[in-house]
Amino acid sequence: MKAGFILEICYDIIPSHLIRKHIETITAMFHKYNTYLNYIVAIIVFLSASTTCFAQDRPDWHVLLPLVMTIDDAESDAWEDNTELWDELSQHPIDLNSATKEDLERIYFLSDEQIEDILAYVYQYGPMRSTNELAMIESIDGDMRRLLQCFVTTEEHQKSGFPKLNDIAKWGKHDLTVTAKIPFYERHGDKSGYLGYPYRHSFRYVFNYSNNIKLGLIGAQDAGEPFFAGTNKKGYDYYSFFASLSNIGKLKKLVIGRYRTTFGMGLVVNNNLAFGKLMSLTSLGRRRNAITEHTSRSESNYLQGIAASYEIIDNLTVSAFASYRYIDATLTPDNENTIRTILTTGYHRTESEIKRRHNAKEGLIGANITYKYNGWQFGFTSLYNKYSMPLQPDTRQKYRRWYPEGKSFWNIGIDYGYRNYRFSFQGETATGSSGSIATVNRLTFEATSALSLIALQRFYGYKYVATHAQSFSDGGRVQNESGFYVGTEWRPIPIININGYIDVARFAWPKYQADFTSMSYDAMLQAVLRLKNWTVFARYSLRDKEKNNKSKSALVDDRTHRIRLSATAMYEKFSARTQLDAAMNDYKNRSKGWMISEHLSMQIIKQLQLSLSAAYFNTDDYQSRLYCYEPGLLYQLSFHSFHGNGIHISTHIKSAITDNLMVIARLSYNNYFDRDHISSGLQQIDASHQTDLEMQIRWKF
Repeated sequence: MKAGFILEICYDIIPSHLIRKHIETITAMFHKYNTYLNYIVAIIVFLSASTTCFAQDRPDWHVLLPLVMTIDDAESDAWEDNTELWDELSQHPIDLNSATKEDLERIYFLSDEQIEDILAYVYQYGPMRSTNELAMIESIDGDMRRLLQCFVTTEEHQKSGFPKLNDIAKWGKHDLTVTAKIPFYERHGDKSGYLGYPYRHSFRYVFNYSNNIKLGLIGAQDAGEPFFAGTNKKGYDYYSFFASLSNIGKLKKLVIGRYRTTFGMGLVVNNNLAFGKLMSLTSLGRRRNAITEHTSRSESNYLQGIAASYEIIDNLTVSAFASYRYIDATLTPDNENTIRTILTTGYHRTESEIKRRHNAKEGLIGANITYKYNGWQFGFTSLYNKYSMPLQPDTRQKYRRWYPEGKSFWNIGIDYGYRNYRFSFQGETATGSSGSIATVNRLTFEATSALSLIALQRFYGYKYVATHAQSFSDGGRVQNESGFYVGTEWRPIPIININGYIDVARFAWPKYQADFTSMSYDAMLQAVLRLKNWTVFARYSLRDKEKNNKSKSALVDDRTHRIRLSATAMYEKFSARTQLDAAMNDYKNRSKGWMISEHLSMQIIKQLQLSLSAAYFNTDDYQSRLYCYEPGLLYQLSFHSFHGNGIHISTHIKSAITDNLMVIARLSYNNYFDRDHISSGLQQIDASHQTDLEMQIRWKF
């Protein structure tokens, strides 16, 4: 394709006055080129002409993920964390020949049976020479094996003990990733309101030695935030640093800087990952007690200070952590010495947002002790945290009546569990300064190699308060919920997988949009047919939540049906997925919608991989919105929701110029046929379409 033709397409979809504006800004950064678009075309042409080998030792998990699991349609920030985890694992894969059960449990889509089978294979037959030997393990099918190969390796096991400084300097790996997002449109805030320019950019530097030593520095800037100006005289709005040691003798983990931690089933503290109900079929409750580095650009849900885990004697591990950090908060209007709401967006674009930046502080200390023996596990977790000023939520709204209130809080929890090859049980019970309790208990049973069952019960008192808790829930909080969940996964023949779940929850105290005791029902059934190069997928889900009627005098059903059908063809250098989604919602009015999407991924030449995605959607309103997943940049989420009538098109290009230098570019375009503007407020775009360009350069040295 000629560069001139590419430019014609770009000029058709990008307003000319915005092109001129971006050219003026970026010309100062790239003096060698007359226009930014010519610069992009020059990169693509250069990548296509390169004769180096495309360094792709392992498959691309972004392409393979939809074949093994379906993105849960929950609008959850956890997917951003999941993306970061999987990208991190793909860059630093787990050595199968030296992996422990705890190491393999980091790969959350593996079931208990699959983990046991991998460990048993290595024990019985010795070290694997290649990850292709995973084909010998019956419980791991072809699609699962290809996905697993993204995150594992068969390199020789590294020696234990603290490494020599010369070895660290010689064999340590540096990883620098620079990312930028350029919008080809103007928001209202870009014209008046935002204090910075409309570009979003960040950098991520990580030093890693044999997964034992890790150092990192992250800097991030959201669109609209000042850069080397205003309140950000030192450059980026957000900086994050960490240094860690792992598996050095009896020292399991030591992190200084920013980190995350989870213990038990998350009723006391869990700053780590959370998953939707579908993935819970394999991962729920198999949480490992963990202290991990905060490697994300996310400005919330982390701790800052020091944390460590140490194995005192065999099977007995003690962990302790302390944190002190600034937080963003909205103060009470009539009393600015109290906190109305703790903010987690991380946006500091306007005068009002900057006023709420770092205007409160939080300190905490916590500890955990865990004992494991012969399949049994027992643990005790404690946490005490205190804010610089009291929390005072607006309790005039019923659903906020039992939100955290006060200046200091404490929680303690006891977790317990037992696991063998076929059966596992795990649970946690906790209480705290509120005097209420919370408990969650999970039971799984591998009836045969083809049939697994799971049941989960939870009760979270409406007065229970734990400011850092995160666990399985339908309402999104570890508070005011009781429920029961059952699920199954069945493989009647090797090429067919059937799984599903039913979840019923009750909310004793009023919730947002429900002024009385309410119920929710959630059910899903899906089937996957896997042939040699084809995967056919079908899913149906029903979600029913009781909400206020128009007069708020009683509760009515907010019921949503969803259907997804897809067919995927995958070959060595080419894959294609065709997908049909439909939704119907009955609440105050009936709303329905459908979407058809196509995703193509191909290796054009050895060093160049190209992905194309296109979708047409037509829904009545937001209630019947539909979801679409596609490959994105490293460490970033690419999970979209659409409503109304329009199209979505994106192009994703990835090339390894050398074994150590990778360039990724993604151009996305949305066009809505049913409106003349997009979004509202300062985010409003006075056009029916929007185009974004994202670029990323990753250098390993």
